[in-house]
Amino acid sequence: MFFNFDEKEWEVLGDGIKRKIVGHTDDLMLVYLNFDKGAIGHPHAHDIHDQIGFVAEGSFEAEVNGIKKILNKGDAYIVKKMITHGAIALEDNSILIDVFSPAREDFLK
Repeated sequence: MFFNFDEKEWEVLGDGIKRKIVGHTDDLMLVYLNFDKGAIGHPHAHDIHDQIGFVAEGSFEAEVNGIKKILNKGDAYIVKKMITHGAIALEDNSILIDVFSPAREDFLK
């Protein structure tokens, strides 16, 4: 299977965030997210999903388990299940590449 960025429509999540699901198996998912400046990925935790958030463009103030850090292009945060995390975009068109294990079934509905 292949993913062609220009052939996939954006899913607008609201509040300045939109996403494209790049691909998934039962055990793995890659998601491309675009944030407007100031858009917030509100702090939350996953019951069964480990996650890596990789900054592909722009910058974010990320929070993991109560610790805040500025992340720039090329930086990432790594979160095991049950750990609270969130991020605020510090620049327009900031891009996060999120990897989940297992796949987020809720994203596919």
